[in-house]
Amino acid sequence: MHPPRISIKDIAHAAGVSHSTVSRALAGSSLISAETRERIQALAEQMGYIPDAVAQSLQTRSTRTVGLVVTSIADPFFAAIVEGAEETAIAAGMSVFINVSHNDPEAELALIETLHRRRVDGIILAASRLGMRHTQALARVQVPVVMVNRQPDEHDPADFHSIAVDDRGGARLAVEYLLSLGHRRIGYLGMGNRFESNRSRLEGYRAALAGAGIQPPDAWIQTCPAEDASGRGDVAAAETVFPALLAAGVTAVFCYNDQAAVGGLLACRKLRVGVPEGCSLAGFDDIDLARYVEPPLTTVHQPRREMGRQAMQMVLDLLAGKRVENRVLSPTLVIRSSAGKPGEANCPLPLLSAEEKTFRFMEMTE
Repeated sequence: MHPPRISIKDIAHAAGVSHSTVSRALAGSSLISAETRERIQALAEQMGYIPDAVAQSLQTRSTRTVGLVVTSIADPFFAAIVEGAEETAIAAGMSVFINVSHNDPEAELALIETLHRRRVDGIILAASRLGMRHTQALARVQVPVVMVNRQPDEHDPADFHSIAVDDRGGARLAVEYLLSLGHRRIGYLGMGNRFESNRSRLEGYRAALAGAGIQPPDAWIQTCPAEDASGRGDVAAAETVFPALLAAGVTAVFCYNDQAAVGGLLACRKLRVGVPEGCSLAGFDDIDLARYVEPPLTTVHQPRREMGRQAMQMVLDLLAGKRVENRVLSPTLVIRSSAGKPGEANCPLPLLSAEEKTFRFMEMTE
């Protein structure tokens, strides 16, 4: 059996003072003498007294907690965001409750409502999947809400706040780099379960090609079905879809994220297409894995840890009654070995003709 929990009443009995005197001493009140206050605090520590967080929260109307909702713990994109948020929270004496929505908007909304009922002081939504029809329910949340990696649109409540990276600008960086290498047949591999960010990155892809006078045909743009990306994960979903891009004759592919690019690497290996010699690849996010795959990925870097830090600081500032402005951070391009000039030498695998790529693609999809 567990030993009985020490209460304020137990401390009062041991100290020979009233219950209210102990409460004031533990709260650091100046209404009692410093000597009595120090004696009671020392006695409480000696007896192993642990304050009742629930009772304290009812008195202070603060639980010193922030709820953080992520879409998946399998996606390494979120690890640095969580670390950054926790660093700032711990420094401020706050705790973080981490929750996973599994890419399900209804589950995400249920988690938000649960966190609200548990009286968290604020909520951070990382890569939220909530759509227009959920905004009515979100508007009822009476604590600060900050979105990470999603910019509010006209349907979101006016008091929602966000920190995000310029998805459209980051996509342009990647595609313009591929264009600078000499590629003109550049594909896009998107994710159907990331509606807002996928749309922005696709817009950036199209804008970069338009700047070079290129209108991509439909076959150059492939999107992993939402159910595949949510159920099997980005790598597996991208590996299945990627061969259609090769069959369309592209020489380079800009992928929605680094996991999709890893799926592209695996598909190229199965089809015996060298990277970057037969097909160049560029990703988005700059997760840790991006530098360790072979070849290392050229990718768009997001300052994920800093986004987590700033999101938590925005919550703290809102709780302090400070004015907070939404923030859009500028991404940077990290150049590694997965992208090169079209048909570059030193291909480790024999390149396939367009007819062979199409044949292998049909084999993989049967």
